[in-house]
Amino acid sequence: MNIKRYLVGFVTVFAVTLIVCVIVTLLLNLIVHGTSTIDWETSFRFAIIFGIIFPWIETRISKAK
Repeated sequence: MNIKRYLVGFVTVFAVTLIVCVIVTLLLNLIVHGTSTIDWETSFRFAIIFGIIFPWIETRISKAK
C-alpha cells in the first residue's frame, strides 16, 4: 500500500511540476528573447527531481507521526 501511495504522489508532483516548468520557460523565452521555445531538458529534470523528493519527504513525515 505504501508503494502505491508513493507512486501516486510521484505522478501527481511530476505532472504539476512539468506543466509549471513548461509554462514558465515558454513565457520567459517569449518575454525576454521573443521566441516561443520550451526548455524541455530543464522541465523534465525538475519534474523528476521534485517527483522523487516531495513524496519521499511526505512519507517520512507521516512515518514520524
